[in-house]
Amino acid sequence: VQLVESGGGLVQPGKSLTLSCIVSGFTLSGYGINWYRQAPGKEREFVAYINTIDSTTSYSTSVKGRFTISRDNAKNTAYLQMNRMTPEDTAVYYCNAGAAWGRGTQVTVSS
Repeated sequence: VQLVESGGGLVQPGKSLTLSCIVSGFTLSGYGINWYRQAPGKEREFVAYINTIDSTTSYSTSVKGRFTISRDNAKNTAYLQMNRMTPEDTAVYYCNAGAAWGRGTQVTVSS
């Protein structure tokens, strides 16, 4: 069982970035998918969730309206589209499915 995040990097404030989470070892369609993030000196916090059955979603208040979570079960991949980014979005972003976690991808928002 493995989750691998990618797509992180340095982005300017106001710009967009899309993260990917590729799943191997199990079928993504059987699990709800979460994105979490952890900023320096802070606890890991929930960012977004997508339901496995009907793809309903939920978001933290800090990202709602700016971030979009999605999934492609055929590709066993989940995504996090991040728009209108701010320096407060700087963190390591993690993908989670059931008890499995990825190692994270660093996102830095800075001019």
